[in-house]
Amino acid sequence: MNLQNPGDERDYVPIADHGLIGNLRTAALVSLDGSIESYCVPNFDSPSIFARILDKDKGGHFSITPTVPFSTKHNYLPSSNVLQTKFLNEKGVVSVTDFLPRLEDGESTHPLLFWLIRRVEVVRGTVPLRVECAPAFNYARDPHATQIVPDDTIPLQFSKQNKVVFTSRPAASPYLAKGASPQSTNNPLTLDLRFLPESLLENVPVPEVSLQTLNLSAKGHLGLAAQAELTLVEGQRVTFVLRIAPEHKGDGGSGLDEELAKLLGHDYQQLMADARKMRSKDDPVMTSELLDHLFVSTNKYWNSWIRKSTYQGSWKEAVHRSALALKLLIYEPTGAIVASPTFSLPEYIGGTRNWASWIRDSSFTLYALIRLGFTQEANGIPPYMDFIFERLKNKNPDGSLQIMLIVHEGGKDLEEIELLHLDGHKGSKPVRIGNGAADHVQLDIYGELMDCIYLGQKCRLCVFYDLYFPTLNQHFVVVVANCKKPDLSIWSVRVRQECFEAKCQCPYRREVRGKDRHFTVCILTATWKSLRLADKRSLPCPNRLQWLAARDDLYEEIMHKAWNKDMQVFGQSYEETDVLDSSVLIMPLVFFMTPSDARFVSTLKQILKTPERGGLTSNNLVYRYDVNKSDDGVGGEEGTFCLCTLWCVEALTRAGEYERPLLQRAVTMFEDFLLYLNHVGLCSEEISESGDALGNAVQGFTHVTLISAAYNLSRTLANQRSV
Repeated sequence: MNLQNPGDERDYVPIADHGLIGNLRTAALVSLDGSIESYCVPNFDSPSIFARILDKDKGGHFSITPTVPFSTKHNYLPSSNVLQTKFLNEKGVVSVTDFLPRLEDGESTHPLLFWLIRRVEVVRGTVPLRVECAPAFNYARDPHATQIVPDDTIPLQFSKQNKVVFTSRPAASPYLAKGASPQSTNNPLTLDLRFLPESLLENVPVPEVSLQTLNLSAKGHLGLAAQAELTLVEGQRVTFVLRIAPEHKGDGGSGLDEELAKLLGHDYQQLMADARKMRSKDDPVMTSELLDHLFVSTNKYWNSWIRKSTYQGSWKEAVHRSALALKLLIYEPTGAIVASPTFSLPEYIGGTRNWASWIRDSSFTLYALIRLGFTQEANGIPPYMDFIFERLKNKNPDGSLQIMLIVHEGGKDLEEIELLHLDGHKGSKPVRIGNGAADHVQLDIYGELMDCIYLGQKCRLCVFYDLYFPTLNQHFVVVVANCKKPDLSIWSVRVRQECFEAKCQCPYRREVRGKDRHFTVCILTATWKSLRLADKRSLPCPNRLQWLAARDDLYEEIMHKAWNKDMQVFGQSYEETDVLDSSVLIMPLVFFMTPSDARFVSTLKQILKTPERGGLTSNNLVYRYDVNKSDDGVGGEEGTFCLCTLWCVEALTRAGEYERPLLQRAVTMFEDFLLYLNHVGLCSEEISESGDALGNAVQGFTHVTLISAAYNLSRTLANQRSV
């Protein structure tokens, strides 16, 4: 519970103090004090309209906050992604329920409404509130016009009510590239903010709400915001709805005013009711019944989805919350899976490590969901694996796969741009969109991708000849041909542009892993799973002997060149075997070697030591690598990596089957990690030395690995007890 004083200047809310809502098209980050801090519409990869988490003054926000001191509580409704915020003080309690509507399964006669719904209801006493809606279009780069106009989408008893319309003007942006024409800008985007006041108790009046404009230009906003101040009492409710305004014109009315209707002998109310029935399905009248239906159907959608889980192990609540979080990261039309719904949050406050998104995430996320019994994610109608298969066909000119793609269309143009006008979270500049690592060579993705396809076919996913041969076969020809060439590692760190263009081999070019990286263990996974898939589905494998020879040769090379005999560890690269890297923890996870192998156990135990003693573990949390020993081209510090901590839990679990103390350490490390989940059970990307969340808020990879770690640890403990 946090005490808040609304009279104070609002600073940045910590990254951990947020919940996430979504509709499988986009997602919104909701802060503990009731502000929409991050929201891109209509898709995950669309420009933001709210980005307060990246600039507290001009990033854009939609806040609903008491005007008197209050404390807050944040929770999801049970087995749901509907988020509830409660503001409490001695004189009253108000609940704000936030969600993006979803249709209940089977309800296909109605279109999905792309609305952001915020229901404000007083539970006890009286609470004065202030509502601010301050969009900042196109990452706060585009100005906008604001109008207050009559609302034609509300019930007849509120026929004189107004709404606010925000229309972006990208051609007038002060951030247009030098020499760019207005015609080269994005199309204007129009939003409208509506509300529906209600009384839920007898003898309680319907609340009065008046929307007014608010000038925030002194803080850097490029258009007027909207505000409302209201005092609600027990039994009163106001629902605010923000949406992309429908393109069609018209007020949905009859074209008659009340006096003319009477003059013609018609009942005005009936005429209006009949006219409103003719409205488009994506622009219905906003009635109390409709809003109740959207709330119930959205909650039922999430409830019915999570009930399909077959997981019965320990830590079930954390596992199911992770599954619900992962579901929010799926873009339903294509099946793409985003790494995180946020962007450019820092890995070190005040530092420069600020960017994120990957084909790898699709593979790992589907792997985790299939593990929990959600086989429809891989084999549904349409199958979510379609996105992956389509990408397999969309090769680069050299035959390779691009490691990340545009979410809603699978495109490849992800130019990285720095938004220098934004302050960055707590001053952590620069803010970036796009991703400069899109063209990196990361050969590990082939192994992870093949592992996911292999698991999918075990869940009745059909792998047809037309897909497998020649598509998969051709990809592995590329892998075998390039498996000994340098890549830019799983961590995808930076390269200086001049080094990239000159193809030089200075330290800035070598990245994290230098040459001939040992992370090629995932290529061995790709080869093994591809061979097994061919055998199980009776598919041709004309390069079988070549793949086997490449696998054996690469295995021997890793065992000789990546092994440090003096330290008794696998090193980060062939050149730097004295530098530890926690990515080696996946060796037994991808069946590169048995977890009881003396070399792996020795490496694991060294990683478990503190950085001061040459390890990577601090307070039971694991770093990726020591940034002071490994020049990754980024600079600055970073926190412990949640993904690596959970990899360590899995490695300890598997090694613990042969060495019991390691299994107990796995339990302790996993229980400790769960303490760092935020108040609603969500994971960030990293954790600072002081225990604060860093990096991407709601990091998909972290939730994937949490599910995998819990699944395997729970199963191993059950097997140990049954012996």
